[in-house]
Amino acid sequence: MLTNRIIACLDVKDGRVVKGTGFVNLRDAGDPVVLAERYEVQGADEIVYLDISATDEGRGTLLDLVRRTAERLFIPLTVGGGMRTVEDIANALRAGADKTAINSAAVRRPQLLTQAASRFGSQCVVASIDAVKKGARWEVYINGGREPTGLDALDWATRCAELGAGEILLTSIDRDGARSGYDIELVSRVVRAVTVPVVASGGAGSARDVADAFVRGGADAALLAGVLHDGTTDIHSVKMALRAASIPVRLAA
Repeated sequence: MLTNRIIACLDVKDGRVVKGTGFVNLRDAGDPVVLAERYEVQGADEIVYLDISATDEGRGTLLDLVRRTAERLFIPLTVGGGMRTVEDIANALRAGADKTAINSAAVRRPQLLTQAASRFGSQCVVASIDAVKKGARWEVYINGGREPTGLDALDWATRCAELGAGEILLTSIDRDGARSGYDIELVSRVVRAVTVPVVASGGAGSARDVADAFVRGGADAALLAGVLHDGTTDIHSVKMALRAASIPVRLAA
């Protein structure tokens, strides 16, 4: 039986981990390398670094930070932010990333997903989708949640998978930092629409929320951030609760 993955997400700005609500009101949460190591010890299955200001500032990802982190981790590392070209992706992989998350550049130039998948393999290509609920649909936003695109999130997720993305990182901007639970309707609809793994992101406040993402949403992985950074819970505790609910997860040795 496949185990469900718990992923620790570190939003990085100016070399520090930050966390906010709805992508705004950011506060410092600590050193990214220290936190990445801590979450691995707690039992994280993967770490995600999102350089949240790279696209807005028109620069590449902080590769030195990626190198320093990759040297210390034994679990997969996904890096996103500022991935505009195949060479940007290559540089992140050379620095030690196992996967790259592509958001704004994929919307602006969808063939980037295909080019990256062709060169590095679909397993290295994560389509990162930030969505806002608009009536009965969800609209894709880019540029750190600042810019609406008019794209329907379900349609875009389907196209990303068709273009070569091996995974969808699906974030509800409405739920981000609110700790009211993932947008289960959004997650479940995208899960039904695509054939690649879906990572639920935005809104985790408890182990019950994570369980909902797996059981009701059908997600393959759940992303945690703020509840870990401020010590509300830890990954081991979440996994023990999931195990008690008969949800398969990997426990650290």
